[in-house]
Amino acid sequence: MKLLLHICCGPCALFPLKKLREAGHEVTGFFYNHNIHPYQEYVKRRDAAVQMAEQEALPLILRDDYDLEGFLASVAATPSTRCSYCYASRLTATAEAAVAGGFEAYTASLLYSRYQKHEEIRLRGEQIGAEQGVAFYYEDFRPGWQEGIRLSREQGLYRQQYCGCIYSEKERYAR
Repeated sequence: MKLLLHICCGPCALFPLKKLREAGHEVTGFFYNHNIHPYQEYVKRRDAAVQMAEQEALPLILRDDYDLEGFLASVAATPSTRCSYCYASRLTATAEAAVAGGFEAYTASLLYSRYQKHEEIRLRGEQIGAEQGVAFYYEDFRPGWQEGIRLSREQGLYRQQYCGCIYSEKERYAR
C-alpha cells in the first residue's frame, strides 16, 4: 500500500517506518508540526526529521509552517483540550496531503508514543480519513518503544524532552 506517514519527529518515526516497510508498504514521510515551541525546538525537530529521512532513504514532504499564534488562538481558552486540537490539525493536514498525493492511506508516528492518547488518535484518524476520502491505517507501534529509542541513538538524532507545545514544555520543566 502507498502510505503517507505523519512524522512528529525523527526518533518517533523510526520504528513505525521499519514496521511499515517490513509489511511491504511504500512509505513517504510528512512533517507538519505547527504547534512546537519554542521556535528553536521546532527547528531541531524539523532538522532531525530531515536527517532521519535522508538516513532511511525516506521520501519526505516537508510542510514547514510554524504557527505559534494559530496554535495559541485555538487552545488558549481551554488548554486542557490542546492535545485534541493538535491531533486533529496534524491528522487533517496529513489526510489532505495524502489525497493530493494519491496515497491509498495515511498514518502517524504519534501511534508510537506511549505518552499520547492512543485511542483518540485512532478515532480521530479514522473520522478525518472518512471526511477526506482516504483510509487511516491503524497500527499500535508502542511495543517498539525501546527499539525506536535505540535506533534514534544509533543514528545520532536529536531527541526531545517534551511533547512539543508550550504547555507540555511547562509540564516538563516547571515541576
